[in-house]
Amino acid sequence: MKINARWYSQRLRQDMEVVRWGGTGQPVLLFPTAGGDAEESERFLMLKVLDPLLAAGRIKVYACDSVGGRALIDSKRPPAQKAAIQRQFLQFIRHELVPAIYADCGGAPLPIWAAGASIGAYNSVAAVTSFPDVFTRAIAMSGTYDLKRFMDGFHNDDVHAISPLLYLKYLDLNGEHLAQLRKNFILLPTGEGKWEDPAESWKVANLLGKLGVPNRVDLWGKSYDHDWVTWREMLPKYLDEWTKE
Repeated sequence: MKINARWYSQRLRQDMEVVRWGGTGQPVLLFPTAGGDAEESERFLMLKVLDPLLAAGRIKVYACDSVGGRALIDSKRPPAQKAAIQRQFLQFIRHELVPAIYADCGGAPLPIWAAGASIGAYNSVAAVTSFPDVFTRAIAMSGTYDLKRFMDGFHNDDVHAISPLLYLKYLDLNGEHLAQLRKNFILLPTGEGKWEDPAESWKVANLLGKLGVPNRVDLWGKSYDHDWVTWREMLPKYLDEWTKE
């Protein structure tokens, strides 16, 4: 079962496309890669490999356009604008898309899992670490987390707010935000083949570990490249395991 929805986001000042696959089960927000749209994962056959879990009613998958990711990789945009758009994208996720997911699942708040590859992995980690009361798990595949490469040395409050490698360092060690985050789990699987950079995943894992946040890096080896072929093996494996718990 596939349903498309579209609405105008005041935060992003544009129409946003949202797609849902499946009828019942654990809600999973699947973030696109940097340049992707809401249907990217379907075009790259991710929904095909997830179909057994969808058909069994174990998961419902949601996806939206990658507005923040597109801004980050746009070399023509000034860094301040990139950061501002990504910050608003995360606010769109929390204050527009999350309520829509709740409504679609019956109205009551419930834990949501986040997943994605590359920039989508970054967004899944940002979702769990920014909103730990809403997003309780992440499957962050082949992630890119160090946003300095997109900012040309620029830094302001928006850059700080969108960068887990920055804002996590300043969390109150005895505060409610970190207490909630410590109840969650972030999985960081990555290949070691072409175009992969496992060091990115280790940066996040080491910081989370210092803060007492449960996480794990899974290294898949040199035969797994930064590519949809890899991610189509990873995501159904982990979602199958998690929905059996």
